[in-house]
Amino acid sequence: MARDKAKKEEVVADEPPKKKGKLFPILGILLVLGGAGGGAAWYFTQSDAKPAEHKEEKQQPPVFVTLETFTVNLQADGGGEHYLQVGIDLKVTDPVVVELVKLHMPEVRNGVLLLLSSKSAEQIASLEGKQKLSAEIQEQVNKPLNAKISGKGVTGVFFTSFVIQ
Repeated sequence: MARDKAKKEEVVADEPPKKKGKLFPILGILLVLGGAGGGAAWYFTQSDAKPAEHKEEKQQPPVFVTLETFTVNLQADGGGEHYLQVGIDLKVTDPVVVELVKLHMPEVRNGVLLLLSSKSAEQIASLEGKQKLSAEIQEQVNKPLNAKISGKGVTGVFFTSFVIQ
């Protein structure tokens, strides 16, 4: 038994230490992965455009077109005749659209007049009615401008005066 015990001690003494041999490659792999992750994080947090090439679109001042005052008879709603006198300003995307509005002014005014005269005093007296009317006027004005195709046109309708009699 003494011999068996000596052989076991020899075998154990001859084996290389396992922990030291695997520790350095594992640390090396972790170091490489950490560096790659840090590099990737840095790369993706950088801005895409260089400061010299970065062109910010300057916010252009709003452009408005004032339409002549409209005076129309409203539809009878049982309470007698009512009249509407309204001043309208159109907010447009750029000065080119101003020229388009002026070019199509007869069509624009005709569409707005027909729309206004189709309303009753009750429909447009409330805030919601005025907001709905504003959206309808915007749609009506954009029709002759073909604004839905080009993505430009009238972006807002503002009442500068609004009198129902």
